[in-house]
Amino acid sequence: MVADIAYLQHSQQQINQLDGTFALQRAAFAANPMPSAEQRIQWLKSLSELLTEQQDALISAISADFSNRSADETLLAELMPSLHGIHYANKRIKKWMKPSRRSVGMQFMPASAKVIYQPLGVVGIIVPWNYPLFLAIGPLTGALAAGNRVMIKMSESTPATSQLVKDLLARVFPEDLVSVALGEAEVGMAFSKLPFDHLLFTGATSIGKHVMRAAAENLTPVTLELGGKSPAIVSADVPLADAAERIAFGKTLNAGQTCVAPDYVLVPRDRVDGFVTAYRQVVQRFYPQLKDNPDYTAIINERQLTRLNGYVQDAEARGARIVSLYPETQGRRLPQSLVLDVNDEMKLMQDEIFGPLLPVVPYDRIEDAFAYVNARPRPLALYYFGYDKREQQRVLHETHSGGVCLNDTLLHVAQDDMPFGGIGPSGMGHYHGHEGFLTFSKAKGVFIKQRFNAARLIYPPYGKAIQKLVYKLFVR
Repeated sequence: MVADIAYLQHSQQQINQLDGTFALQRAAFAANPMPSAEQRIQWLKSLSELLTEQQDALISAISADFSNRSADETLLAELMPSLHGIHYANKRIKKWMKPSRRSVGMQFMPASAKVIYQPLGVVGIIVPWNYPLFLAIGPLTGALAAGNRVMIKMSESTPATSQLVKDLLARVFPEDLVSVALGEAEVGMAFSKLPFDHLLFTGATSIGKHVMRAAAENLTPVTLELGGKSPAIVSADVPLADAAERIAFGKTLNAGQTCVAPDYVLVPRDRVDGFVTAYRQVVQRFYPQLKDNPDYTAIINERQLTRLNGYVQDAEARGARIVSLYPETQGRRLPQSLVLDVNDEMKLMQDEIFGPLLPVVPYDRIEDAFAYVNARPRPLALYYFGYDKREQQRVLHETHSGGVCLNDTLLHVAQDDMPFGGIGPSGMGHYHGHEGFLTFSKAKGVFIKQRFNAARLIYPPYGKAIQKLVYKLFVR
């Protein structure tokens, strides 16, 4: 009872701090509503230097939260894209900030028009546990490049990383520019209720609905980066070794705990056995053993491990065949497994898997594969494996998804010059690179006239000859 009261009091203190920090940032933005390019570049330079200096500490903290996270995976999937994104933005901030000239119709001359890109104000970022560094730094980069103040809510499932990110960012940014909030679900809900000028959430679709509902009370615009069941389609003629290797990379990275990981794979019916063999060979080459392998990332916590084991048990009870690629489980290191003979009644075919289980769905014609994908909620990513360019175009034109890789997985997310975002249940809005700058900016149209005003010729009273001439030239 005493512990419960203490917990509630602590949560309330954290919630009260949110209100104070928000007011502080709102006041700071009012005092400097259009930071210069030089200021923004310096902000990002400081962030880049911090990440570079603290690589080892960040790798250790993330691994501690996972019980084991491959150091190379943290370098490849968190630090490298974070640093590249900062570098990409810093080289282009001045260009992005320049007003864009727009044309003016002849009937409105003499005049000019332009669009200026103005910071929104205070931006909120809610970070998930699966990539706690990259999914904090990526949105932060876009928000700072656009000149905003930023509040970040880190995940309670990564306590070591969340505390470290909070401490590190406080070293280089004052609280009225960048702040980090910690806390459980109650704090997260209070965070989403703040009247931000924009709110970006990355996480589960079910939680995204609550975040959007809370933001709607303040008419806060949202960017939702959710997930869903991202399919991989193996064509009838692609070498299976090629497809299996690239799918395995996407599915084994972070033990499949990636929002754009291949969630299931569609394989021609007569190639299923060959795909199983090729996939097994690749995964066992990547990870010769599971036990004590520092390259093999663990499941984040016991709750997620229980969820995944529940998927396996449910699938087996409903007739699935589990092909485990390793004989043992070590701690939270869950073996990579293929799941055959699946059907829509199984939980793993209804929910995003977010782990090292890969269902294999046979199809007879490519049209059947397209129909299977299109009959389900639109995914965050879609992967196609095949070298026939006409069929590649069919994939692009006949399916919908947030993003696509042809003959690869995951790597579209790391391209700074492309937008990243979902569609429908997999999200809304975009960020990364220039799209991130635009998401966190107000594109403000400006129409300019000087002393001479030709428009007065059409002012009331109506019926003048000049007005009739205008109608004749521009309307009728």
